[in-house]
Amino acid sequence: MAKAKTLFFCQNCGFESSKWMGQCPGCREWNTFVEEPQVGSSSAKKPSAGGASRGEAPRPRTLAQIEMNQTTRMTTGMGELDRVLGGGIVQGSLVLVGGDPGIGKSTLLLQVCRNLSAAEKKVLYISGEESLQQIRLRAERMGAFTESLLLLCETNLEDIRETIVRVQPEVVIIDSIQTMYNESVSSAPGSVSQVRESTGVLMQIAKVQNITIFIVGHVTKEGVVAGPRVLEHMVDTVLYFEGDRYASYRILRGVKNRFGSTNEIGVFEMRGSGLAEVANPSEYMLEGKPEGASGSVVACTMEGTRPMLLEVQALVCQSSLAFPRRTAAGTDLNRVNLLMAVLEKRAGLRLSSYDAYVNIAGGIRMNEPALDLGIVLALASSMRDVAIDEKTIAFGEVGLSGEVRSVTMPEQRVREAKRLGFETVILPSGCKKQAARVDGIKLIGVRNVREAIEAIRM
Repeated sequence: MAKAKTLFFCQNCGFESSKWMGQCPGCREWNTFVEEPQVGSSSAKKPSAGGASRGEAPRPRTLAQIEMNQTTRMTTGMGELDRVLGGGIVQGSLVLVGGDPGIGKSTLLLQVCRNLSAAEKKVLYISGEESLQQIRLRAERMGAFTESLLLLCETNLEDIRETIVRVQPEVVIIDSIQTMYNESVSSAPGSVSQVRESTGVLMQIAKVQNITIFIVGHVTKEGVVAGPRVLEHMVDTVLYFEGDRYASYRILRGVKNRFGSTNEIGVFEMRGSGLAEVANPSEYMLEGKPEGASGSVVACTMEGTRPMLLEVQALVCQSSLAFPRRTAAGTDLNRVNLLMAVLEKRAGLRLSSYDAYVNIAGGIRMNEPALDLGIVLALASSMRDVAIDEKTIAFGEVGLSGEVRSVTMPEQRVREAKRLGFETVILPSGCKKQAARVDGIKLIGVRNVREAIEAIRM
């Protein structure tokens, strides 16, 4: 018999090689290659979508000949999730949901199952990690479920395929892809080959049967979905569920979406009865803001079309070290070092002998350039021990010359600040004309960091 061909796969990123290597060229990790049997092309093994022999090749069509179905999206009953998905679930799509263990992935999808079943949609929840009794215990905390929700504990992908074809649900949940196995692949469940081939089978089911399938994926210590990188390329949508284990809020972020924008986020709060939507994240993030304290300023960032107000905190104190300490939580440390250098060079603040600590309150992480002005004002406020008026917010990008550059959608940012009761906005002078459409709030346009620092002393 001919010897079976094998390939070496990186367990971290899925890089393929014909020989073993100590360091992966793709992700630069050491000792991650494992040898697994080579699996043939999935498209060569599988029949055509109709299950019949190949006949005449399909003919291409123009855009005008393609009929659009206006009912291709269905709502999940959760506005925050629909926002991230681009308006709802697209029928026949394959959605990957990743996140840290215990972050709430299964809870989120079980709540989606409850909402869809209440809307008389047939839903099949397939779990490879929990028993039926465990799922029921978790479901009883969330409320009543209808008979439209069907549960199955199975890991054999061929049995799952047969069940889906027989039941014909509208939505299928696979929890999780790392527990599924394909009998045609000899490697263990969770391996690179198993994850890739199992996802390929599920993708074929979703497209041929026009069934929406949600796949739960575990993440590595770096925070990316475990398994081959090609897994993210195969699916239609990739969602990451993020959150601080010590905080009650959770953020759902889309990093890939073939049917919508990837700039939107959904905010949830974990409660005893499940996940609750946070319709107004700005009020939620600003709870507990100190009054009359230096080094604290409210900044505005945009997540897609949604403005979010965040509290930026800074603490600047005399250093006893030869090399002062710089720490950043919730934002990029290199960006903080750059802004401190701009303050020292362009605004005359001697920060080289001071320790500096910058924090985005609430544990949320944001890197939008519009936060630059808020960080600069918080550092200057702490350095001079001058409190910024609590009814003042700031946003704008800061350049290396100390200039404050314009940012996108200033009108929406100012409108959100006014809605939450703020009275003064410090913003780039280039944005002032567009933001002036909002009445009843004071706008202070600044051209550089010196003018911004002078503005907080008014």
